[in-house]
Amino acid sequence: MDRVRRYPSDLTDAEWAFVEPMLPSPQWMGRPEKHPRRAVVDGILYVVRTGCAWRYLPVDFPPWQTVYSHFQRWNRRGVTDRILTELREQVRLAHDRAAELTAGIIDSQSVRAADTVHSDTRGYDSGKRVNGRKRFIVTDTLGLLVTVWVLAASWQDRDGAKGALLATYVATPIRHVFADFRVRRPAWSTGPATSCAPPWRSSGSPPTSKDSSCTAAGGWWSGPWPG
Repeated sequence: MDRVRRYPSDLTDAEWAFVEPMLPSPQWMGRPEKHPRRAVVDGILYVVRTGCAWRYLPVDFPPWQTVYSHFQRWNRRGVTDRILTELREQVRLAHDRAAELTAGIIDSQSVRAADTVHSDTRGYDSGKRVNGRKRFIVTDTLGLLVTVWVLAASWQDRDGAKGALLATYVATPIRHVFADFRVRRPAWSTGPATSCAPPWRSSGSPPTSKDSSCTAAGGWWSGPWPG
């Protein structure tokens, strides 16, 4: 039986059994960890789910400084990426897809930044009339998260998408990318990645040929829906 969950964001026993093996081993030198790791992970999930500031973490979690320091350290060591990758692969297998994606979808969203966000990392999106940040998100064709790339909202979609797309290409065997008309020109059409970037398709206009095969220069793919 699961332990009593204080908050909806708390891990179930099955979820904790999935996450725990992917956490780094405790340091063998120095003081032992004072707070249970499961409580620390629950604290991280509470902040992620509610969007509250770290300092507003309820007192029945470990101190916010402890939770935040674990979050930073684990993130730097790639723990978050490993968990997301493993979850995505398991869901894909459950849907009779290959574990690794071969096609993705990219889109962006401009969101207003809090007053505490430094001016160096925010900007004005004149199209959306938003002063804040723009997040570029790549998912697979099931909508499962692959890459998140955050920039100032003043970045043009065509230019800002480049980082997200290249990060996705480095981390996955992706071969096709679907984008809307704002990313009409391939983000990698200039620069060192031109020869190895995956094909892409824009929804702004139809492909020139029903059976056309996309290259980085041509910018189109058509045919069976990839996985």
